[in-house]
Amino acid sequence: MDKIILAIESSCDETSVAILKNDNELLANVISTQISVHQKYGGVMPEIASRLHIENIGVVLKEALEEAKITMEEVSAIAVTSGPGLIGALHVGLQAAKTLALMYHKPLIPVHHLAGHIYANEFVSPLKFPCLAIVVSGGNTELVIMDKHLSFNIIGGTIDDAIGEAFDKVARVVGLPYPGGVSIDKLSKEGKPTYKLPRPKDDKTYDYSYSGIKTAVINLVNNLKQKGEEVNVPDLACSFQKTAIDLLLDKALPAVDEFKVKQIVLAGGVSANSYLREQIVSRTKDMNVEVVIPPIWCTTDNAAMISKVGSYLYDEKVFASLDLSANPNWKLEDYRNF
Repeated sequence: MDKIILAIESSCDETSVAILKNDNELLANVISTQISVHQKYGGVMPEIASRLHIENIGVVLKEALEEAKITMEEVSAIAVTSGPGLIGALHVGLQAAKTLALMYHKPLIPVHHLAGHIYANEFVSPLKFPCLAIVVSGGNTELVIMDKHLSFNIIGGTIDDAIGEAFDKVARVVGLPYPGGVSIDKLSKEGKPTYKLPRPKDDKTYDYSYSGIKTAVINLVNNLKQKGEEVNVPDLACSFQKTAIDLLLDKALPAVDEFKVKQIVLAGGVSANSYLREQIVSRTKDMNVEVVIPPIWCTTDNAAMISKVGSYLYDEKVFASLDLSANPNWKLEDYRNF
């Protein structure tokens, strides 16, 4: 009998439903994005995001089932992102998943959002262990060592701002549109790293601090404006991106030797950054390690990645009861505690 996982993702500003057959055959991955709505506010407005998820979830579900050419009766289980994320947005997907599980008597599988981003790489190549996952997004900067499937050992992370959050705030300060990471990446190609920025927590640990770089950019822009001098935005974008990404890799790559890593995977929205992709390949070419870079469609939030994790959890019978609640602060290493 085929194993068919229907997955739902609604943690931020994408409403998505995917259907995965027998671990590897992606029958559907429908995504409704809200980016154009939130652009006018310069970032995601949680209340608006929740309302749009409510409007979109039924449409996206119907389209996914039609695209996969299956019925709900054929589905083996319902996987759903239950954290971390925006609490209101998470609840929309969760209520849809619980309703389907109740109506069709299907197991309910809670999936950690960051586990989804890591497992998105399996659409490119199977994970090999020990594996180093560099998780970089608007809400997270974490280095995760995996010794086997569904084993997450966080060896380091940000002590303040996530790298993606810093990208968004810097973009806003210099007048670039949301999403800031995309804008900075694009504009930095026209600039040079002429502005010297600090490298906070530049030590031998695996922890990061991006608040100081962001604050340095804000102070630099304000000081130049007070002096009546013009900010060279392409140069500043290039300087910030280079500082942030170089620091990320300078601190992450020593883990390859320490933990005898066989594979590095990038995960999260910032993994779409072209400089990061270029640098990780360049820096590891003489190292005995495989580097897996997710396709661009896998870097933004989507339900395909949730279905991948859901498929592994289904095999281990990690199921939740219908009183499952959203957990916006769910820790990756506690993915079995929901």
